[in-house]
Amino acid sequence: MRTVVSTFAGCGGSSLGYKQAGCKVVASIEWNKSAAKTYQANFPNTPLEVGDITNWSVDDCLKLSGLKVGELDILDGSPPCQGFSTAGKRVIDDERNNLFFEYTRLLNGLKPRAFVAENVSGMVKGKMRSVFRCVIEELVGCGYQVKAWMLNTKNYGIAQSRRRVFFVGFREDLEITPTPPVGSTKTISAGETLVGINDRSCELTPLANRYWPLMNIGESASKYHPKGHLFGLIKCDPNKPCPTIIRDGGACNLVHWSEKRYLGPLELAALSSFPKDFKFPCSNRDTRNQIGNCVPPKMTEVVARAVCEQW
Repeated sequence: MRTVVSTFAGCGGSSLGYKQAGCKVVASIEWNKSAAKTYQANFPNTPLEVGDITNWSVDDCLKLSGLKVGELDILDGSPPCQGFSTAGKRVIDDERNNLFFEYTRLLNGLKPRAFVAENVSGMVKGKMRSVFRCVIEELVGCGYQVKAWMLNTKNYGIAQSRRRVFFVGFREDLEITPTPPVGSTKTISAGETLVGINDRSCELTPLANRYWPLMNIGESASKYHPKGHLFGLIKCDPNKPCPTIIRDGGACNLVHWSEKRYLGPLELAALSSFPKDFKFPCSNRDTRNQIGNCVPPKMTEVVARAVCEQW
């Protein structure tokens, strides 16, 4: 059974994916207390450090996991990505981008056999490409053969279109060149995923309520706003994967195609491949944020299986 340390663990989407792939998460760290509460509710037996990764040393990680340097199989992590996101201003010196290098600090110290890191697609666009090159150089400099791929969750059996960059590396002494996971032959739609799941817990805001009748299925409210605003207010198409689920955007969240309401947390969780028994012991807003921040469990499972099959 492959061992995993999960950094930026969030609510546990990645940890669930590794579990589904037959791996064991032996230690994890998450600073957000609400996300950590969700993590602990679903993984009560997994050691979790609730705190800032900048204060988490290699020795702290080894002590929590019970491993020695070089014994860990996979170091996983999805550093906060707002500084790279195409939805933001993409400021190249955004301090949140530096959290990626906290990840490489641990990678360099722990020396696991492999690593998996994920970030948003904006990382390889425009001026951010220089950051992408810097990250690759840093990962290679830690002593790994590294590859990066742009993967979309809709191509891996998940009813959500979510493009992300995955970095995978194997320690140089293993002499393995990473290969990408094989995609699914079938696209899963939002409608078929939500059969039997009806979460009417999220009413529209007055602003969203005004635009819902104007929007055709698959459209954004930005088409009807006089200044092109409300881009994230989208009426989902039941015959296609849903658009990317993001953090709570106030009025700008995904709305149902036939019912005048937002998609509820239970529906968002299903569209992100969380099983029905996964617990979110928090508010609707926190649940939406946690789902929007995490890698869908099935996507992690697919990548983890591809990594584990290579050595």
